[in-house]
This record gives sequence, C-alpha cells and structure tokens, in this order.
Amino acid sequence: MPSASFDTLRLRARLNTVLRGFFAERGVQEVETPMLSQAGNTDPNVASFKTGFSGHVSAGPRTRWLRTSPEFPLKRLLAAGFGDCYELGRVFRDGEAGGRHNPEFTMLEWYRVCWDQYQLADETVALVQGALALVDRRADVVQTTYRALYLDVLGLDPMTAADAELQAALGDVQIDPEGLTRDDWLDLLMTHRIQPANPADRILVVHDYPASQCMLARIAERDGVLVAERFELYLGALELANGYHELADGEEQRARFERDHAVRASRGDTFPAIDEALLAALDSGFPDCAGVALGVDRLMMAMLGTGRIADVIAFDFARA
Repeated sequence: MPSASFDTLRLRARLNTVLRGFFAERGVQEVETPMLSQAGNTDPNVASFKTGFSGHVSAGPRTRWLRTSPEFPLKRLLAAGFGDCYELGRVFRDGEAGGRHNPEFTMLEWYRVCWDQYQLADETVALVQGALALVDRRADVVQTTYRALYLDVLGLDPMTAADAELQAALGDVQIDPEGLTRDDWLDLLMTHRIQPANPADRILVVHDYPASQCMLARIAERDGVLVAERFELYLGALELANGYHELADGEEQRARFERDHAVRASRGDTFPAIDEALLAALDSGFPDCAGVALGVDRLMMAMLGTGRIADVIAFDFARA
C-alpha cells in the first residue's frame, strides 16, 4: 500500500499543474537536465549517491553522481544564453531518511535573469501563496534579515555574539559540542529555537545570511558586516526554499569548492569531482541573475499540516 492517501496524490498532481501554470504565465521555460553527472555536490553537509558506468571508456569518467539539485546544469544553460528557466524533478541525497527527509525527493528550481534575491523572494512568496490556495489557505508574510531575526527572537547578534553565547541560547537543548563550528551553533538555534516558534500560517523570509554561509551566493556589505546575498523561506516550522543572488565569478567559486574539499578531507569523507563545466560557464559570461530551490514535498507537508514526508509521497524510502 502507498504511504500517501489517494486524495493527497491527486492534490499533488493539481499542485504540479499550478506550478507549471505559474511559470507559463511569467514566461519562464521548463527544461530537463541530467540526473547523472561527471561532477558532484562538494558541500560537506550534503552526501551524494554515486554509481558506475560500465560502457566504453570513450563515454567519459566511469564514476557518475546522482544530482542533489539541478543547479549546475541550469546555470550552464543560463551562461549559454537560454534565459529564465525552471526544472521540476527528482533529486537524491544519501543518508537523509526520516520523518521530514526522503533520500529521493522532488525539487523545483528556477532562475531569473537580471533579478536580485529580493525580487525572487517576492516571486517565491507568490508561488507558495498560490499553492496554499489549493487547500483554501493563505499565510501572512514577514520579511526580515538574519541579524534582525536572531536579535528579535533570541536577543543576540548572530554576527558578533561569542560562541559561548550561541551555545547558552540553546537552553535545555543538549548537543555534543565535539567538532561543531560557529555556523553549526547558528543552525541549531535556527532549527531548535526559531523555526518551531514560527506560526503555521506565516511565511517567514530571511535575507542576508552570514558570509560564512555564502554557498553559491554573492557577498555584500551591510552595516559594516559582510553577508551572503541569499534568502530562505519558511512556512510555519518548515524550511521550504533557499535562494541566491548568484555568484558569477568562476575563480571565487573554485576557491569555495576547494574549501569544501578541505573540510571533507578533515572528516575523511569522499570527494565528489568539482564541476569544471560549471566553472567554465561562470567565466564565459554568466548573466546577473537570482535562483532558488524549493522542496515540493516540504511544500505539500506544509499545505496539509503534516510532519511526515511519507504522508505526501506515493511510496516512501522504506516502501520503495
């Protein structure tokens, strides 16, 4: 038997129709990109599945990585001049199985040329509101900065507070501190103190993350502090989307990938190959743009008010 009800599967089909209609009205083109790649995601906090190709060596490297998002090939399309585009499809992350995670899940990712992260955040809010309308709901919207959010909710400045202050703000949440970095403590405060306090019918959009959490976003100065030009969107306690004003500097991106490899080396992790095609694309004339990835399963969970991802997919990992 499926893990989701038939009514939920029908709602999911209606949601897919709404998502595609949303972009068709705005002239954003749907595309499909490879699920298997010669390169992988270097992010130390994301584990990739890999497989081996058994055909002729002329086809290229035998080790292939299942995508954790369609980000890299979509950016290559942008560099080639394709324009605004999106992909709605399956992505894969090893080790992520549980109440809110499934190793195979659905991601919606899109890019807007000549937009910044603020314009894209507004469009993401509009998309989520359109999805909520399918279940006769609407959410209030609050947009803030990372710094202001931590000051308002926790009374501490995440950009300047000592690590000991961050640990103390967790209160009765007991965490083994071995090997944890400053960003780990900040993330724990978000997941254990801030997200649970966000009302179920509130869309919270958070801008300007610490520069150390830049990932593939540009860095800018705000009030004398370097920040990453990115945003995250939450609906209730669930994180739904992560967006960037995209970095367009191949040299800087290579340095970030190499830092990821250094962290992986210190942990004894595997090394997904750096995507040389992406770096070449960034240096070939990559357009000023913003992009965002949204978890469709998470969106369904928020729409239905469930904390179990199994409730919104036909067959969860245990039944696959």
